[in-house]
Amino acid sequence: MIAGAALLLAGCGSVGGREDAASAVAELLLSATAARDGAQACAVLAPNTVAELEDAAGKPCAEAVLDEDLPEPGPVTGSSVYGQWAQVHVAGDTVFLGVFAGGWRVVAAGCTPRGEAPYDCSLQGS
Repeated sequence: MIAGAALLLAGCGSVGGREDAASAVAELLLSATAARDGAQACAVLAPNTVAELEDAAGKPCAEAVLDEDLPEPGPVTGSSVYGQWAQVHVAGDTVFLGVFAGGWRVVAAGCTPRGEAPYDCSLQGS
């Protein structure tokens, strides 16, 4: 009984609730970059994404993320959760997220599909 309760609590809620939470983080990233709030945008990025962005740009995340030319925020057109990973489709973008200690974080954004090949993302971590 106790193990079942712990498992339920570890599940982070229903799939619909998890999709909504991931979508909210994706929208927050795009809204922050549109508002030129680099600090807020970086606050929702995964640690490896921040590290790769800073390494590639040679400047702090809050400055570098604003150079990524991410699309304007738009309506969420779909989202899917696969265990600890999520994919959120917004008008003009696909955002990939992962679950970290503080909740959902953006792993990649500014992503466009390339048929059978992996997505091409302007912002991504490893």
